[in-house]
Amino acid sequence: MKRIAFIGLGRMGHGMAGRYLDAGFSVAVWNRSKAKADSLLARGATWATSPEDAAIDADAVVTMVADDEASRAVWLGKDGAAANMKAGALAIECSTVSYRHALDMARELRSRGLIYIDCPVTGLPEAAAAGKLTLLVGADAADLEKARPFLAPLCTSIRHFGAVGTGTVLKLINNLMGAVQIASLAEGVAIAEQAGLDMNLVAEALSTGAVASPQVIRHSKRMVARDFSGASFTAALRHKDAAYAVALAETLLPGVPVSRAALAAYEKAKAAAPDDDEGKMIEIVSRPK
Repeated sequence: MKRIAFIGLGRMGHGMAGRYLDAGFSVAVWNRSKAKADSLLARGATWATSPEDAAIDADAVVTMVADDEASRAVWLGKDGAAANMKAGALAIECSTVSYRHALDMARELRSRGLIYIDCPVTGLPEAAAAGKLTLLVGADAADLEKARPFLAPLCTSIRHFGAVGTGTVLKLINNLMGAVQIASLAEGVAIAEQAGLDMNLVAEALSTGAVASPQVIRHSKRMVARDFSGASFTAALRHKDAAYAVALAETLLPGVPVSRAALAAYEKAKAAAPDDDEGKMIEIVSRPK
């Protein structure tokens, strides 16, 4: 039986860890709050006292944590997973981290005889729980082939962009474009409200017309109704991803004004309500100046 250590049981990680149980893996889990693991433990997962403990005898360690700092801590910090991983084991980073962090982690873990791949995901929590994510992978081809049995339970699609770090590049582009779309949607909705348009008709037109990206479809009616229940992505997380993306963009392009504007918008949203749903951007935009 293949053994997985899964670290990070937030909105996405919980469902992903459950997929390994569904697929018949032996699963050890760790999270800062043990309470988030309770339902997984009831299904047969084993609780680990630390990432290091989770990694004992694991064929692969999968992380799904918030940011660079959290990633470094669970891999290399006190009681980090890398200390106990067996040579040749897979270190699968599903977290959305910065490009520089992915390269640094790959170098450090490879020096310890481990195989690091960056494997950020796209999809909502319900897709994670159903094994219907898309994986954006950066890895040597041979390493990806070794990892495929450990990726298959999570996804319907694996997109391999090249060497380590390339999956992270695409994920940051993806989430930066999402920030741009949501911020511009909030402004568009606010303009329509101020102009006195029928907002139900506006929401319908936006979600079915030429600008109807998945982000617009998902958020337009929620913004009009001011219904932010069932938050799946917070303002703080979107700001973090946009900041990582802009930092990368600035090394590649001379100025990124649209990206910088979206980052500035999310700085305001994070300051106002970091843990609220990102769709509340409409309230930031609509607030009297």
